Amino acid sequence: MIADNYAINKQHFRQAPDSFSGRLRFLGPGFILSASIVGSGELIATTILGAKAGFVMFWIILVSCFVKVAIQLQFGKQAIITGETVMHSFNKLPGIRLKKLHWSVWTVLLLTLLKIVQVGGMLGGSALVMHMLLPQAPVPVWTIILAVIVSLLVYKNYYPLLEKASLFMLVIFTVITITSLVMVQFTQFAFSMNDLAGGLTFELPAAMVMLAIGAFGITGVGSDEIISYNYWCLEKGYASHTGLQDGSEAWKQRAEGWIRVMYLDATVAMIVYTAVTAAFYLLGASILHGREHVPEGNELINVLANIYTQTLGEGFRIIFLVGAFFVLFSSVFATLAYWSRLFSDIAGQKGWIDFTNTQQRRKLITVLSFSIPALWAAAYLFIELPVLMIISGGIVGSVLLLIIVYAAICFRYKTPAYIRSSKAFDVLLWISILSILLVAIYGIVQLLQNL
Repeated sequence: MIADNYAINKQHFRQAPDSFSGRLRFLGPGFILSASIVGSGELIATTILGAKAGFVMFWIILVSCFVKVAIQLQFGKQAIITGETVMHSFNKLPGIRLKKLHWSVWTVLLLTLLKIVQVGGMLGGSALVMHMLLPQAPVPVWTIILAVIVSLLVYKNYYPLLEKASLFMLVIFTVITITSLVMVQFTQFAFSMNDLAGGLTFELPAAMVMLAIGAFGITGVGSDEIISYNYWCLEKGYASHTGLQDGSEAWKQRAEGWIRVMYLDATVAMIVYTAVTAAFYLLGASILHGREHVPEGNELINVLANIYTQTLGEGFRIIFLVGAFFVLFSSVFATLAYWSRLFSDIAGQKGWIDFTNTQQRRKLITVLSFSIPALWAAAYLFIELPVLMIISGGIVGSVLLLIIVYAAICFRYKTPAYIRSSKAFDVLLWISILSILLVAIYGIVQLLQNL
């Protein structure tokens, strides 16, 4: 496998495996994607949604995780068919260009920089959970320690390491989260099959409409995950195995084969993050719904942990907090891996480095891997309001989703005729596009009204 390959300069052609078991061996981008998706939004926001709405909105969580995958798949197909990095593809979109860069590239750069505060809140949230586990060290110390750890994990820029670390964290927080949900059934907060069935009736009370739109925006793949999926598909080798696009029947067969592998990768990722997201929602609905006071932010983590302490003992409280830490820290880890590539990619499009030159790219990624977490840590240590910091990224993500929709439409209708999508995929893609578009506009309006 040719990993870390951004330029298809050599003929690394390889037919995709035909069997299901063979395709399983080439999964990987979805592991990093899932590590990014299941973070503060799922742990905190989704649990609070369950607490406020009860079981009635459970179906919306499931639909939200499913319906947005099509636009992610379009970005993955773009990577396989063209072999281009996402900012390279953005830079070729129709529209205004300024100083060598398309307006969409400048916008992605600006909006990502604005999210420093948001990810700083995620880093601070991880530090707070570590302080709950090991209170001997204060939160600021844990913030610095975790910033250094995430830098060391990412700076080498080796895709196999990123994939294995993501898989490790993914397995831990998935097992602990599902176990937490199962253990609830042995407490006074146990829920019945009738409760669960009530959340799958596709009914939505009028009073819950706005809350439902917010839930749709929070769960599933977001703008960062959709963009980052391009890098992980390239580094896994899907594009290099497909080879340079020449329109030949052999190339078409390779492309369709690796697109099928990518589809499986994205589907497995969707199953994992949907299961974890659903578990957090059900924890909120079963334990916290009906309370006069619904805990917010990191208070929520402490309340849930204490409930397990009261019913199952201190040992399970520690287990729950370990899972909460990996949920939060995995997002910080995956975000750093993505940002270091994104900024390097933009630098390459600007002409500051040759992004296809492995040595130049790794040198810049090394610098970014240490400087970006330092900025995140500084932001948290200065503001020290993790929940507010995380929420601040909402408007940024909503605006970025609009660019994602624009790019996805361009990618879809620039796809070569001999590799066109099926009608079923087009229907799902347009459902995804329209859903994201509506939620993004709603999110911008709501957040602007609350400023």
